[in-house]
Amino acid sequence: MSIHSFVKPEVFDPEALATMDEAFDAACKALDDTGQPQIVREVIAERIIAAASTGEPNPVRLLEAALPWLVGE
Repeated sequence: MSIHSFVKPEVFDPEALATMDEAFDAACKALDDTGQPQIVREVIAERIIAAASTGEPNPVRLLEAALPWLVGE
C-alpha cells in the first residue's frame, strides 16, 4: 500500500510524496510486525500527511509524527 491512495492529487510535489511514502512504508512495516488493523494505516497516513502539510521534509520526523513510540526515545 502506498500513501498515494490517501493524498489528493497534485497537493504535494513528487519529492514530498516520495518522502511521505518512505515514512508510510516504514510505519506499515512496523505495524505489520505488531499485527495492527487496516484502520490504523489510515490514521498513520493522516498523521504523515498532516506533518508533511506543515512543510516537514524529513522522513524520520514524519514517521515520528505518525508513530512517536517507534523513533528514538
